[in-house]
Parts: sequence; C-alpha cells; structure tokens
Amino acid sequence: MMDDAPLNPALLPAGFVDLLPPQAEAEADGIEALMAVFGTHGYERVRPPLMEFEAGLLSGSGAALAEQAFRLMDPDTRRMMAVRPDSTPQIARIASTRLADAPRPLRLSYAGPCVLVTGSGRESARQISQAGIELIGPDSPEADAEIVAVAAEALERLGTGRVSFDLTMPPLVPALLADQPLDDATRRALLHALDRKDAAAVAQHGGAMARVLTDLLHAAGPAPRALDALRAADLPPAARALSDRLMATVGAVLARVPGLRLTVDPVEFRGWHYHTGVCVTIYAVGGREELGRGGRYLSNNSEAACGVTLRPDILLRVASPRPERPRVFVPAGSDPARAQALRAEGYATVGGLEPVADNAAEARRLGCAHVWHADHLVALD
Repeated sequence: MMDDAPLNPALLPAGFVDLLPPQAEAEADGIEALMAVFGTHGYERVRPPLMEFEAGLLSGSGAALAEQAFRLMDPDTRRMMAVRPDSTPQIARIASTRLADAPRPLRLSYAGPCVLVTGSGRESARQISQAGIELIGPDSPEADAEIVAVAAEALERLGTGRVSFDLTMPPLVPALLADQPLDDATRRALLHALDRKDAAAVAQHGGAMARVLTDLLHAAGPAPRALDALRAADLPPAARALSDRLMATVGAVLARVPGLRLTVDPVEFRGWHYHTGVCVTIYAVGGREELGRGGRYLSNNSEAACGVTLRPDILLRVASPRPERPRVFVPAGSDPARAQALRAEGYATVGGLEPVADNAAEARRLGCAHVWHADHLVALD
C-alpha cells in the first residue's frame, strides 16, 4: 500500500480562500468605510469573539443557526464550543448582559468574519465577512426605517451604484394560514409553491386563502403596487396588523430616503427563523446576489430589536474599484524624512534595503509606479 502523497500546502478546504493583494486591503478599507458611516449615526462598535460556548451561542435567537455552526471541544474546560455563523445573536447577548443597563435605544455596530458549515444559496464560500448594525429597544416603523436609511448611506459611500431594498414581512403568510384547515401535506405544498412563486400551485393548495395569496403573489414588485394590493386584500385581523406595519415601514423609509429603490414582496417568508417582523434584503440592481439582509427580531427572546448585516466581500465585487495607493521605490540611503513626507502625501513607500545597480528596474520588479530620485519623484513608464 502506497503512502498518501504529501498535502499541497496551498490546498485549502472547500469554501475557504486566501485573500491576496490588493483585494485584502480593498476589503479592509471597505469595511472601515462602512463602519465610519455607522459611527456617524451613533452606532458604537463592539467586537464579539469568533467562538463561544455552544450552549450560549446557539440558544435563543442563535438556535436557528445551529445547523450552520462548526463545533469543537475546548481542551481547557472540556465544554463544546461553536464558531459563529452569524454575528447578530452575539450582539443580542451583549445587549442583554454586559449592556443590559445601557440607555435605550442601544445602537451597536460590528464587523468580522463568520464561518458556515455549508455555503448559502448560490454561494460556495464558507468563511464570509460581515459588517452591520443593530438598533435595540424601540419597536416602530421609524426604527426599521433608520436601519434601511443607514445601510443605504453606507452603500452609497462604498460606491456600489444602484441598489434595491426588498422589504418583506415573514410572519404574514403564517398569520394568513393560522386558522386554515390545511393538512400537513397541503400546507407544505402551499409553502413550497409560495417559495417558488408558482401561482397555479398556490391557487390549487391555498384553500379559502388562495385568492388573497395569489393576488399578493402577483403584487410583489415596486412598493406602490404591492401596497395597493395589501390595502385591497381581505385579511384576518392578525394579518392586517402585520400588513399595516409593513406599509407604515415603507412610508417611514421613503420619508427618510426619498427616491430609494424599494420593492415589497408580501408573501416572502424566507430568512433566519428568528425574524419576527419587517425584513430587508439588499440587491444590486440587475443582479441576484444578496449584498446584505436584516430585519426585526427579539433580542435574547425578550427585547425588541432590528438590524442589518452587509457582506463586504460581496459588496466589493459590485462597488466601484477603490483606487490603490501608489507605490514609490525609495532607494537605500535616501533621506528617511523624504520617505515620511511621501507617505503623508498618500504614497506607499517601498524602501530599498541595499543599493542596486538600476533603481528603476528594481522599482518595476517590486510593483512600484514611481521611484524617488535624488530630490524628486519620477513616474515610470
């Protein structure tokens, strides 16, 4: 039996990648640009750990993430730990414990990596980056609108171009079906049809709610059309209350950000299972990849909260390219004060460690577009 061939040191597990220059710096700069916008709106930064004890991380709202969490044993305590697949439950934990006595509304922001057992949707990445905000305490359309407005400003700062915010109310479909005499098989078939936007199957399995569900299914799209359908729909009281809240949130968002591209899908119910109210998914116009998502939930199962999580790794694929810092080769023996002055002017200086015969050739070899010559900067062809 032959021994296994040595493992290629460049080989990584599926879904994990090395981020190389200049992409790694671009992502870091992009995250800081997002965080700067969050900070100007009073969202204070926290940094939860990458791993926590399983019993804490995957309880409460975190229970919905259990299937996506890597687990390992802590060799010190012999207790099981989990790597976070999403940051929101950690922010909820911080708010309900270490910041339980902090004044409300509590505005927190965060950024960092998360690790998933499997990639989500069309995405194969299992290590992802997140940057987001959570608004904890108030339960109002104005709070929902603030989250959307801050996210829109952050995306504009990053230069993502035209984006669309898709608002949904995941509890609406369960409220419509709560009192319907549907057997389990029919209910599953109906939910599958709604998920696939299959109007014929919705009409077949929807029972007394078939007409309403079909009308709402066809209403998905630009906010005015969807809201007209919601106003006209014959909804039971619980569903009407949810519909009114969705409409109020749309109004509050447009009052804060007039002209924002806003769509509404009244019968969309996908998302993290911990969401309890209005949710938002962000797309680049003309694209199908999610730039971010968020919504309303109960922090630690008890306190009203809403938030949005952006994906910097995806955002930078659709954002305008950020200009790279120009690199200058500074030959060995040059005045350090001049190199410092160049850095203050926005250049990256690459210092020579020993004299070379051809400074220009060395500059090109090291990826520099300029070389410092005696007392002036020379641009290379």
